[in-house]
Amino acid sequence: MATWRKSSYSPEQQDCVEVGRGVGIRDSKAPTTHLPVSDKAWSAFLADVKTR
Repeated sequence: MATWRKSSYSPEQQDCVEVGRGVGIRDSKAPTTHLPVSDKAWSAFLADVKTR
């Protein structure tokens, strides 16, 4: 089972996007579904965000 992490910027740790390493991303309001994201795609996303 994946460990899901919420952003420290989320108010009261609710209503946010969560990240599960090796699994993907999900909406905290709909935790039973998720969008699969590969490690490579996630790393590329983070690299792009950091350059902006």
